[in-house]
Amino acid sequence: MRICGIKLTHDGAVALVEDGQLVFCLEQEKRDNNRRYQAIDHLESVVSALAEHGLDPRDVDQFVIDGWDGDLESQFQVLSGAGPITLKGAPYVERHAEGLLTSLDGSGLMLGGRLFSYRSYPHVTGHVTSAYCTSPFAKTGQPAFCLIWDGCIFPRLYYVERRGARFLECLFPVIGHVYAAAGHHFGPYKRAGRGDWDLGVAGKLMAYIALGSVDEDIVAVFQELYQERFAGDTELARHYRADINSAEPLLARVHDFFEASALRLGDQAPEDVLASFHLFLERLLVSETATAVERHAHLSGARNLCIAGGCGLNIKWNSALREAGLFDAVWVPPFPNDSGSAIGAACSAMVVQDGFVPLDWSVYSGPALLDGQLPSGWNSEPCSMRKLASILASNKPVIFLTGRAELGPRALGGRSILAAATSPEMKDYLNDVKLREHFRPVAPICLEDRAPEIFSPGTPDPYMLFDHQTRAEWRDKVPAVVHLDGSARLQTISRTSEHKVAELLIEYEKLTGIPLLCNTSANHHGRGFFPGAAAACGWGKIEHIWSDGVLLTKIPETELSPVDGALTLV
Repeated sequence: MRICGIKLTHDGAVALVEDGQLVFCLEQEKRDNNRRYQAIDHLESVVSALAEHGLDPRDVDQFVIDGWDGDLESQFQVLSGAGPITLKGAPYVERHAEGLLTSLDGSGLMLGGRLFSYRSYPHVTGHVTSAYCTSPFAKTGQPAFCLIWDGCIFPRLYYVERRGARFLECLFPVIGHVYAAAGHHFGPYKRAGRGDWDLGVAGKLMAYIALGSVDEDIVAVFQELYQERFAGDTELARHYRADINSAEPLLARVHDFFEASALRLGDQAPEDVLASFHLFLERLLVSETATAVERHAHLSGARNLCIAGGCGLNIKWNSALREAGLFDAVWVPPFPNDSGSAIGAACSAMVVQDGFVPLDWSVYSGPALLDGQLPSGWNSEPCSMRKLASILASNKPVIFLTGRAELGPRALGGRSILAAATSPEMKDYLNDVKLREHFRPVAPICLEDRAPEIFSPGTPDPYMLFDHQTRAEWRDKVPAVVHLDGSARLQTISRTSEHKVAELLIEYEKLTGIPLLCNTSANHHGRGFFPGAAAACGWGKIEHIWSDGVLLTKIPETELSPVDGALTLV
């Protein structure tokens, strides 16, 4: 059975699941140098995604559209052919505790000049199904709690087992966007007016707080205002909680909270304020999760946890939950935010048919590299991994493009800029060419078996979703990947992996004795990954590009001749 999942709103994507296997997931931001978080505004994107894999919409057995804002249903305005159409969808959250898999059945999905029926499940349903079905727990048939915390909802706890899932409770009354909103009131991203639903600032704040120190007096202020305005038995808090399904009023109350905080905190350093707020939320998340798990201790099975929703990208919170001793194992998929919602939509239909069974999937299921005509000014030659490793060992960064793109928001070796980590200047250089602030970290990609030697805990982390500390004896050896607080957003990869980046790391280790490289995403500022070598050459900020066995080297301007022509990479 072929199921096509569609995410129309921000982080738009099209995914196809066939007989329990993920065939592809094409995120809009990773196509044609689109902007980050690109939505699907024309249904031709669905048709073209299927066509790239030799399929026509008539070859699909079931279409599923991810739900969105609305108490009872959502609506989408999209283009199809020459004109606009309106599609109905499921709401953001299920309407009752047992309603996670209740669909809204729709018609009028116009694809390739034909009308198709479709189903739509609540937005949170896709988070639950994508998180659990990709987890190791699904493979072994074990049950799991699922924690879903998105920008406009309170953290929601579910319990999943093979035969079904149900909502247990909201952990506490704070929307996930509170973290980003803090950055609109304190620190380098402070705004004169109230911010909107900013999708990009939360990750930057997670880096910025390394500049600050936690002050327990500041934490106490946030705790007091939290009780007064969100959680307590006060008029303000009751009014706030009454709007649980209304995103805009909730966001307005969050900004009121921070305006009151700013008045109380006076001249406190913004980096200390944000570091303290981060810890306040972390403690709240861990303590309320512990209380909820204890409250539901009667549920049988292993104590496993899946985490999804945009807040699942917070590596420090993920680590705090894992280290709290509440669970036997914690799983976060590489696409916990809405980049995984098309997969979740397809998984929801799979679950309705077969139960919560495992999905057969690979993180490298994104778009294939595009062929294209390269601009003039580049040499092209075959290049072995050993030669590429020697270029990196000479302290020259390389854009590394291979195979199909990784799923989710983080470069995992398929669309990466790689560089030696041995120079402290390399981090600043990479941040400069990517137009990023200097306090932003650069991640290490490391051979899995040697990671515990360099990082603590250094446990397998193939998708960069947990926090690790760099061991003291290695900080001077790999300074470019050590954050201001000594931490590292580590990606590990097995040396037995068939992915080309593993082969490169092995060759680099042979040359240098160091089993890791700097790894940051290969993209234009504010846009998704480069779709192919032509786009990377057009950017032109890095002089070496390796694309599936071909090394492209930028010719110095002094060596260019007027007759240099364009190349085609195939």
